[in-house]
Amino acid sequence: MKIYAASSWRNAWYPEVVKALRDAGHMVYDFRDPSSDGSLAVLGVDAKDDSQPFKWQLVGEDYMDWTPEQYREKLQDPLAVRQFANDIRAMEACEACVLVLPCGRSAHTEAGWFAGRGLKVIAFIPERQEPELMYKLFDGVACSIEELTATLK
Repeated sequence: MKIYAASSWRNAWYPEVVKALRDAGHMVYDFRDPSSDGSLAVLGVDAKDDSQPFKWQLVGEDYMDWTPEQYREKLQDPLAVRQFANDIRAMEACEACVLVLPCGRSAHTEAGWFAGRGLKVIAFIPERQEPELMYKLFDGVACSIEELTATLK
């Protein structure tokens, strides 16, 4: 299965989840290492350039100080446009999404996109989190790597 792992740069569980899914035979898009086995090419998708992971620091070191208007403008930066296009291509190529918690707004938006298209979404919650009712929209909640891989069989 082709899986989009949605999470945060700060999530310590993310590398373990990507490895476990790959070990279980899945193709996993890895936004942290797009030149790895999880690149767009492995998913069968062409990309202009997916060799460098995107971080807002590449657009501007002062990204945390941007006003809302500056942020809106920076969404049009060529690096942001390229990464958005690559992420959308990866999402369109995948059959399922694993939301690896804890994570932020982008990952939740990606998971919602999958759910809205009727594609499988599993929330992986390996540690105590604030309860969230709307995860009932998803196809399941896994609390261990073993549960996660079993759910995706």
